[in-house]
Amino acid sequence: GNSYILVLAVGMVMVIIAGHIDLSVGSIAAFVGIVVAMAMRDYNLPWFVGILLGLLLGAIIGAWQGFWVAYVGIPAFIVTLSGMMLFRGANQFVGQSLTVPVPESFQMIGAGYLPEIPPASTNANNLTIILGVVAIVALIYADVRKRRADVKLGVKVPPAWVPTIRLGGLAIILGYFTYLFATGRVGTSFPISGLILVGLVIIYSTLTNRTIFGRHIYAVGGNKAAAELSGVKTKRVNFLVMMNMSVLAALSGMIFIARSAASGPSDGVMWELDAIAAVFIGGAAVSGGVGTVVGSVIGGLVMAILNNGLQLLSIGSDATQIIKGLVLLAAVAFDVYNKTQGKPSITGYLT
Repeated sequence: GNSYILVLAVGMVMVIIAGHIDLSVGSIAAFVGIVVAMAMRDYNLPWFVGILLGLLLGAIIGAWQGFWVAYVGIPAFIVTLSGMMLFRGANQFVGQSLTVPVPESFQMIGAGYLPEIPPASTNANNLTIILGVVAIVALIYADVRKRRADVKLGVKVPPAWVPTIRLGGLAIILGYFTYLFATGRVGTSFPISGLILVGLVIIYSTLTNRTIFGRHIYAVGGNKAAAELSGVKTKRVNFLVMMNMSVLAALSGMIFIARSAASGPSDGVMWELDAIAAVFIGGAAVSGGVGTVVGSVIGGLVMAILNNGLQLLSIGSDATQIIKGLVLLAAVAFDVYNKTQGKPSITGYLT
């Protein structure tokens, strides 16, 4: 249900690693959502054209903000604070503060589930089971491969029982959730929005960890002056990071209106704070240069579990906000302490 926040966290971690922050993502998501909803309603656009329109609009907005940050040199905090107000007003102006429904075909990306495939005798969603097994195997394979590479390079690795226990625990958790999704009530297997999120995590984890551009993002956030002296095109990196964030904000907004079946004037409120909190709980550094995509998603899941758990306990919204604030402060304080002691971050124990 909170996949739209996790999508924002995937983009936000790259912004924060680069040493910036984006306060406009909630307003951009709301603005893109209302534009796409009205375009599909007024021009009878197919769902995929609506998605392309939303992503294009997000890219244009991101290019606008990226230009001011990267090439004019205005701090991202100021540029995106301006964007937060600008696009919130634009959302209300375009939509006239009305709720605009979206077509049922478009709702698939936010409220759809994986289809059933034979055989039906398993009494479960076989496609969900297959994806779950593939995920577990891929997780184990990636960890084993990384460990072997570290050994070849002479890097000190922990005893074999440490990754075995960690991987075993993660495999059990993945297996349990696969079982829950696969054996739920008919028509409610693994959600399409979850599949989109998994795809984004894989793509952006690969981008940040295994590409030159990803290393440049860390270099810019760690020490911009040193990165420039090393030949890194810092302006280009900052421009692309800001533009990418707006594209993911647009996607997040479309997933939300697809799930809620309509776009409204209150969409996107406080989303940026939830995404930023997820990134910092996931182990990112305020000063930049540190953070991971997987860690940010884990941070977002922690916030989501906290939200849902407090709701189940019938705790009011006032107390919920207080508890979330304290959890964020405690998580970052624990992370800072661990770093001063040379220990892993919170998510470092898992990832």
